[in-house]
Amino acid sequence: MELTAVPWAGPEWDDPALTLLARQLRDAHQAVAPLPPETRQRLIRHLLAITDLAKRDAGLAARRLDAFLADFRDGPDVG
Repeated sequence: MELTAVPWAGPEWDDPALTLLARQLRDAHQAVAPLPPETRQRLIRHLLAITDLAKRDAGLAARRLDAFLADFRDGPDVG
């Protein structure tokens, strides 16, 4: 069996909406990372719930992420 060193180029499908959602989730995690530990942990749990939802309903996950980001812009202590 011969193994080739072909680098992975990502998934075989191209869904712009899912790609955008993934980038927004990545950016949200980066924005939350420098916050104090208690706040960061709580917000990361919200983001993980949104990420899990995206597996089943990407549209709803995108709307929830938009609401999360709007609240986050108003103040990082999102409830």
